[in-house]
Amino acid sequence: MYQNAGEKGRKHADPEDPPRQRANKVRGHGDWERDRVPIAGVVGRESGHIRLQVCGHSDRATLQPFVEAHTRADATVNTDEWRAYDQLSATGRAHPTVCHMPGKREWARDDDGDGIREVHDNTMEGIWTGLRNFLRPFRGVSKWFLSQYVAIFEWTHNLKRVTTAFLRAMMLPYTPEPT
Repeated sequence: MYQNAGEKGRKHADPEDPPRQRANKVRGHGDWERDRVPIAGVVGRESGHIRLQVCGHSDRATLQPFVEAHTRADATVNTDEWRAYDQLSATGRAHPTVCHMPGKREWARDDDGDGIREVHDNTMEGIWTGLRNFLRPFRGVSKWFLSQYVAIFEWTHNLKRVTTAFLRAMMLPYTPEPT
């Protein structure tokens, strides 16, 4: 996902460098420098647990180590055809893809003929929608603090049940460890 996140709350010191236009509507892949900050994510289809990370770029050197660190070696990793994922199958992970390119749009595919379209990345796309909805009330997020917002979203998403033990832990006053 690419999140529009600028330098909200920071003084714009250089008068020769005008501030970016409101609502950076540039299409395509972004990066930290252009204020379209990439966020990498994986989601377990069975567990529903997510792992998210704010990145500087969306290249193979950034995304592949993230996917390898947060998936099992025998996992099936469904992605779109972004070239940064090209070498995932070399790591031993099954890597079916769907094509989102105009003229070839494919959102889900049934490879084994059982009538269930199991090859898709719609689970992660739904997470991105949830993250955008979570960020919307803040009316703009500084890219310097985006990782903290993303961490809160990840934590709340992974917290499946609010138990009494959890509430007790949240209500306890902080007592520092004696040194």
